[in-house]
Amino acid sequence: MNDKPLNVSVKQAKLLGNSLRIKIISQLLDEPRTAKQVADLLGKSGGNVHYHMKKLFEGGLIELVEEKQFGGVIEKYYKSKSKWFNSYGAEPIDPVLKDDFISNESTALSIRLNLSRDQQDQIKEEFRSFLEDWVKKTSVNNTEETQEYSIGVKINSTKPKSI
Repeated sequence: MNDKPLNVSVKQAKLLGNSLRIKIISQLLDEPRTAKQVADLLGKSGGNVHYHMKKLFEGGLIELVEEKQFGGVIEKYYKSKSKWFNSYGAEPIDPVLKDDFISNESTALSIRLNLSRDQQDQIKEEFRSFLEDWVKKTSVNNTEETQEYSIGVKINSTKPKSI
C-alpha cells in the first residue's frame, strides 16, 4: 500500500465526505476485495456497499485490479489507490470542517508547539496512525446507535507564507 497521499480534486474530495466510504477504503487498503466481501466485513447491505464502491471507482479513488469468473457471475476486485488524500486550495477536504459549518455538536482543540522538521514529521505520522486506528475501531458492525462526525487535524506554521 502506498502511504503517499493522493492529490484529489474538489469533486473527489466530496466523495470522501461519508464515513461509510472511508470504511470501505479502509477495507481495500491491504488486499483487493469485492463489494460483497467488503459488505460482509462491515456488516452492511451488499447493495449499499456496491453503490458507494461504484461512486469511489467512478471518482478515481479505488481501482479495479482483477475480475474473476465465478459460475455465471463476474467478481470484481477493487483496491484503494491510497489511504490518505489531499485537496488543495481554501476548501477543506470535508466541507463539514469549514469554519462556517454550524454543527449541533463540535469540539475544537488547538495548541501551539515549537517543532523541528523531524518533530513535525513525527507528530503528523502519530496523528495519521491515531486516525487510522479509529477508522478500524469504528469499521466493525456496531449495535450501538452512532452519529457521524468529521475529524480533521491541521498543522500550520505560524509564519505567513511569502508571496
